[in-house]
Amino acid sequence: MAENQTARFHAVPLAPTSIEDTGLPSNYLADLTLKAIHHSGRLTAGEAAAYLKLPYANVLELLLKGLVSDKLCEVTHGTGYMATTWTYEATERGRTRVADIMSRDSYVGPAPVSLQYYNDIVRCQTVQFGRVTPDVVERAFQDLVIDDLFRLQIGPAVSSGKSMFLYGPPGNGKTSIAERIVNMLAGKVWIPYAVLTGFEVMTIFDAAVHKYREDAFESLCQRHGSLDERLCVCDRPMVMTGGELTFQSLDLMYDERNRFYTSPLQVKANGGLLLIDDFGRQRVSPRDLLNRWIVPLEKRMDFLNLRSGKQIAVPFDVLVVFSTNLEPRDLVDEAFLRRIRYKVAVGDPTEKQYRDIFRACCQAKGVPFRQEMVDWLLERYKRDGFPLRSCHPRDLLEQILDRARYMGKPVALDEESVEYACKTYFVKL
Repeated sequence: MAENQTARFHAVPLAPTSIEDTGLPSNYLADLTLKAIHHSGRLTAGEAAAYLKLPYANVLELLLKGLVSDKLCEVTHGTGYMATTWTYEATERGRTRVADIMSRDSYVGPAPVSLQYYNDIVRCQTVQFGRVTPDVVERAFQDLVIDDLFRLQIGPAVSSGKSMFLYGPPGNGKTSIAERIVNMLAGKVWIPYAVLTGFEVMTIFDAAVHKYREDAFESLCQRHGSLDERLCVCDRPMVMTGGELTFQSLDLMYDERNRFYTSPLQVKANGGLLLIDDFGRQRVSPRDLLNRWIVPLEKRMDFLNLRSGKQIAVPFDVLVVFSTNLEPRDLVDEAFLRRIRYKVAVGDPTEKQYRDIFRACCQAKGVPFRQEMVDWLLERYKRDGFPLRSCHPRDLLEQILDRARYMGKPVALDEESVEYACKTYFVKL
């Protein structure tokens, strides 16, 4: 990438003002433009600019002139002197050229950014050294019942941007806690649609992961002028994976039909959080998984393999949260535990916390709260030796709501409904 392009990103990613400023080879951009025209049948210059996310002036304008000069496409009609309204179609020679290009690379879409530019982007918006304060923690967990010790542990862990274990018995909200941690990461991030390494394309943007904030993009445009539309402003991402995690999902995935790469989970999570849920229950062993990430966790750089055997280095700027209901010492040895810096226990709720959770769940679900019925329920727990779990109030209330809906009766927190919920929810209670 040209040196001036790196400097242009430090505030906001300004739109490239020349082909050189894109950081991409001109012949690659010309091929991509030709593919876009052929793929669409015909495009106006303005439509091509919007499709490729490239400025028309001094960038697409020159690419189109080159394609016409080389007789790869032609102007079929236009309106007046507005060059952006001229319609372009591929010529016979252009269609032959496209077939040759597509045999190697079928990617058609927003123009990529260079790998170096992507690395610079991630470093500029790192999850490390974020400003996390007690007030930030309080706001993130305002809808959950958690104690002061947990707040004191989780705040510095998130602020560090390093990996952590959330461990404890099932049903106490480890996944819910991890989902709220991402809300503690300040700011938005710039996510490119795709990255070009050599002449290989790796897609980054995933609508299922990245929440595009068009309002934020437009606001920045008003303040700074034209921005690089090859990137979009998104909330910090959260990627969650569980028992389905395999080694294949941690490396580049090559699409044989379309002939380009899809980025792995940890790359999509850059600038945000990667939750490994139910750690220890994956199809790969915990030791093998951590062996795979031992360098990325320490060096914050990952190495991915291309089909050619070449490796590319990409940032590993991810807050990794391992969530497990197994004992961490039974999963990995001391050396691995040392590399996962923070270990935060999520234990069973106290009776007071259980009551508070039940009250909050009743309010959320519109069920009148009755303290005496919760006291009755807690006596049943003690009698049968069943442990309290943070998820039980929500689950029991859902059983009560289901029954009331089925019976066509008003929802009531009474002994009959609670007894029904216990019989249909618990195994031993």
